Amino acid sequence: MTDAVLRVERTPGWLRDAKFDGGFIVGIAGIALASGAVVVAFPKLFPLILLLDLWLLGYHHVISTYTRLAFDRASFEQHKFLLLYLPFIVFGATFAVAAGAGLWALASIYLYWQWFHYTRQSWGVSQMYKRKAGSLAGEPDWFAQAAFYALPIWGILYRSYQDPGTFLGLELKVVPVPGVVVEAAGVLALSMVALWAVTRVRLWLRGELPMAHTLYWLSHMTVFSVGYLLIEDITFGWLVINVWHNMQYIAFVWLYNTKRFEGGVSDSAPYLSRLSQPQNWKRYFLVCFAISSLAYGAIEIVGGQLGLIAIPLIVIYQAINFHHYLVDGVIWKSKKNKVQRDLSHSEAA
Repeated sequence: MTDAVLRVERTPGWLRDAKFDGGFIVGIAGIALASGAVVVAFPKLFPLILLLDLWLLGYHHVISTYTRLAFDRASFEQHKFLLLYLPFIVFGATFAVAAGAGLWALASIYLYWQWFHYTRQSWGVSQMYKRKAGSLAGEPDWFAQAAFYALPIWGILYRSYQDPGTFLGLELKVVPVPGVVVEAAGVLALSMVALWAVTRVRLWLRGELPMAHTLYWLSHMTVFSVGYLLIEDITFGWLVINVWHNMQYIAFVWLYNTKRFEGGVSDSAPYLSRLSQPQNWKRYFLVCFAISSLAYGAIEIVGGQLGLIAIPLIVIYQAINFHHYLVDGVIWKSKKNKVQRDLSHSEAA
């Protein structure tokens, strides 16, 4: 069979279009890396950058989840357990851990769970780009997943070996990891990345390079390398990953909603569908930001009162984080037919 027959014509594989995806892949990663560079160069600015990250991105990204859960009747009914019962279960478990073991346990659980959550989200996004790109010749699924996870695994093993003692101002206890394990993980990760690069060069030489998918992988590897390996301070490194994750999540949920209601305003979800029309993007983000500001402002007030009865505010915030992680694990399964169908409503393949 000739090369001409084997060759597959490929489009760039954007999720939406070059403008959106350029910002989604390159722009978001650039802002995250710049945030890390600023706090490394000027550590005294960390509280300000963290404050901006939390109020403009972090809280907003959590509230974005609720556009999938509670902005229309059908979604509310479908996810009633996640909305009405799971929060109390998670809060009870979080409070029990803090009361029984101490706040260090929440910091330690958060370190590993957020690493897994961020890595899984990134893998899910990469799979969306892969579907847009079509099959990738010479890149088996097992190899792709191993290469994708190699750097994040190396990163979290390094942080465990580093054992910084504190994280986000809280006492931290890590899983002990010998230096030789970190070194072996590093050799394996770099080898996997090098093999991945070879496969991409081959695709490029054949004129089959999936541009968007490749750019996304490069952004993923860069952000995780900087956040977990190159920045010595664990909290400063976390900031890079957190800014990247938050912005990515907010943009992706908006993209999902615009694709879901690509046909126009829906009678089944009139408010959300109208809000999610592309021309209403400013209103969409303003509404989400307003809701997040009101919700977390109320949490600050209520949390301050609960602090008087021995429930630290950090318990409430970590319960919200853990609930968010569990909910995301349910609603964003890319293998679910509805998610795939809603995300495939774009003409910009």
